[in-house]
Amino acid sequence: MSALVDRLVAHVLGIEVRVLACQARLQANTDPEALHDLRTTVRRLRSLLRPLRGLPGVEQLEEAASKVGELTTPLRDREVLAAYLLKHNQPEAAQRRMAMMKEAYPAVAASTELSQLLIILDAFPRFLRAAQHQGLLKGLRKHIEKRLAKQWKKLDEALHDPAHDRHRLRLLIKRVRYGIEAYPELDRLPKPALPRLKSAQSALGDWHDAWQWLARAEEEADLQPCVAVWKTTLAEAEGRADKVLDKLSKACFKS
Repeated sequence: MSALVDRLVAHVLGIEVRVLACQARLQANTDPEALHDLRTTVRRLRSLLRPLRGLPGVEQLEEAASKVGELTTPLRDREVLAAYLLKHNQPEAAQRRMAMMKEAYPAVAASTELSQLLIILDAFPRFLRAAQHQGLLKGLRKHIEKRLAKQWKKLDEALHDPAHDRHRLRLLIKRVRYGIEAYPELDRLPKPALPRLKSAQSALGDWHDAWQWLARAEEEADLQPCVAVWKTTLAEAEGRADKVLDKLSKACFKS
């Protein structure tokens, strides 16, 4: 038990260091990967916290992480779209969005949401140690394993639902994948699980980008030149995602 708590504390401290580094990079406004790295780090924090729900301090830290996610999601979407437009011969549309991002990066660094996350993140190891000393972490390993198994079961059910929602599947796959990576010592999943999950997440990510960009094009006129390509991309991505999901289902789940 003590070793598991030690690893949790070390993991949280490592995440805090990475968030602080991302904040500094965003403030300097010289690093095109800073926003993406911040979001990835916060996502890994949320994956670490999800199986710990019910413990002191977890709800507050989850809420703070969620608010940073809400703040940065539309910005990251714009960033990805700008990169796509620049690569696909739409420089004016790309530059308009990139100009907006120059103001967004330091704004995220100075945001109340990020400051609040860092305050709670800094205090969280003390909550864990206090809970440990009070005997509130007894059975923690089993508690985490149960939560991880529940996430796996939800993905199993969603994959075998003939009317499955690709948006929900994408979310469930992310949760399971990052849960495995957050608690590798508790991983009880089939050997092919992680590479299959990564492939499925990538395929669904391509589909999601095309779907989202088509929705944006209905309101943003400068995206109209891309609509025909995105419709083709969406159809192809749907087919590719379905094949990858079928492989995931057959490799890791019983029919």
